[in-house]
Amino acid sequence: MQQHEKIDYVEFPAKDLKATKRFFTQAFGWKFTDYGPEYSSFANEGINGGFFKSNKKSSTETGSALIIFYSEALEATQKKVEDAGGKIIKPIYSFPGGRRFHFTEPSGNEFAVWSDKEIEE
Repeated sequence: MQQHEKIDYVEFPAKDLKATKRFFTQAFGWKFTDYGPEYSSFANEGINGGFFKSNKKSSTETGSALIIFYSEALEATQKKVEDAGGKIIKPIYSFPGGRRFHFTEPSGNEFAVWSDKEIEE
């Protein structure tokens, strides 16, 4: 349900739209709706959004906002990201309040995953 003056939708560039969709489907179980060959949307993943065909990418190095996932099992989520073809660009590290890692998906967009849980046994 849309809420007045609240963040409602986010869009990302995707150089390889098919590979990006395949990655998020495999790693996180996302479902997509295609709107032509150059746009695909996702819903019910914490926030609704989409990917548009573009040679650009979203990264903190260029000043982009960072979208951060939460995980109950950080190491297991990192393995899923890697198994789906994600590239770890900042391995798991501690910060005040928890631990996290950063990754890029096949189109090069940067995301992070954090957890407030201790190292898994």
